[in-house]
Amino acid sequence: MLSPAFRHRPFSFRGRLVNPVAGIVAAGMALIVLVAAILIGIRLHRSPTAGDALKVALSQVGTTEDAAGGSKFNRWFMSSPFAKAGVARDGGSIGDYANASWCDMFVTWVGVQSGVKGIGGDAYTPAHAEWFKEQGRWGATPRPGAVVFFSWNGGGIEHVGLVIKDNHDGTIQTVEGNTDDAVRVRTRSKDDVVGYGYPEYSA
Repeated sequence: MLSPAFRHRPFSFRGRLVNPVAGIVAAGMALIVLVAAILIGIRLHRSPTAGDALKVALSQVGTTEDAAGGSKFNRWFMSSPFAKAGVARDGGSIGDYANASWCDMFVTWVGVQSGVKGIGGDAYTPAHAEWFKEQGRWGATPRPGAVVFFSWNGGGIEHVGLVIKDNHDGTIQTVEGNTDDAVRVRTRSKDDVVGYGYPEYSA
């Protein structure tokens, strides 16, 4: 058996004396730093959750439109690629979005601000709903963070928001833009729901 003094005796490595204990400690610290960096990188690059998107949406509750009917979401949408795509599809001009109904612009804004994939982007709610159907991400279950499409009279889709939760009493709690000219939390009957679009949230 080697004596402690011999086991810890410095040795020569590439012309330098190395203390084995110090070397082990340094290697251990380097490993800790490497693992921490990997974990931080994973956290920084993880996909957003439904909770992340709802946090962004709820931070806007109380935001109102201006006297002309426009909002910060209209102005943002007009500068986005979604507005150009809408004009290419529907005609008109970018300026037409200035004072247009902005419920879907709000949903689009939330998706971009929270970094959510698979949420799409539009100002025309029927087209946005159709996009979810084409992606195979459409259904009838009110999951948190789902994009919910409404019809008030049983006809076409007229409004959109985000599901906060299913109240399990025939209603859902939502956060919506352009409801009474502002971003508000609402309780809605499931009878008014046409369907739900499901963004690509992480678990």
